[in-house]
Amino acid sequence: IHAASNRRQRPFHAVNCGAFSESLLESELFGYVSGSFTGALRGGKKGLLENAHGGTIFLDEIGEASLKLQVKLLRFLQEKEVQPVGSNVTKKVDVRVICATNRNLEEAMQSGVFREDLYYRISPVTLSVPPLCERREDIEPILMDALGHYTYHLSEPLKTFFKTYPWPGNARELKGCAEYMLSFDTRVLEVCHLPDKYQKWMMDQSGASFE
Repeated sequence: IHAASNRRQRPFHAVNCGAFSESLLESELFGYVSGSFTGALRGGKKGLLENAHGGTIFLDEIGEASLKLQVKLLRFLQEKEVQPVGSNVTKKVDVRVICATNRNLEEAMQSGVFREDLYYRISPVTLSVPPLCERREDIEPILMDALGHYTYHLSEPLKTFFKTYPWPGNARELKGCAEYMLSFDTRVLEVCHLPDKYQKWMMDQSGASFE
């Protein structure tokens, strides 16, 4: 989306909202002024929202953001302003915000862990990506991309595995599986090159070893 827009020459920043504590995520997004907390850099630090001025910020796992941070994000989206931690000064910024989550935000609203007003602010344009098990035609392209530019031969049982396994972890799980197989110094990949849990799954499905 960013690369195809008129913002493509401007900054793009991505942050995983589930990878930081509440206070650290707030300082990462909004920045802070000198002395605002123990360990703060002298002179303060710009937040990612300010650094992305004119460009795009991608908030991955937005459903993991705390209620306190959701309030601050809502104010930013409504006013187009950021207020660094420890400062009384607000700064105008122009940023496109893209959010992603694997949680059901409507259920999260009902349970009180996601603000209704923020949900309606970020959801006017929504793209739903089906799980990998519902778009099996994507498995082979993702797999071959993960295996790299070298030519690999996959045995027929291995091909069958990739087509039939449910991939609950979606593309990330598939790529992780491919990365494991790359650790073997061979261009011919067999079932025996899969991580143990996948070999066990195949045996559980058929009651026989596919090696």
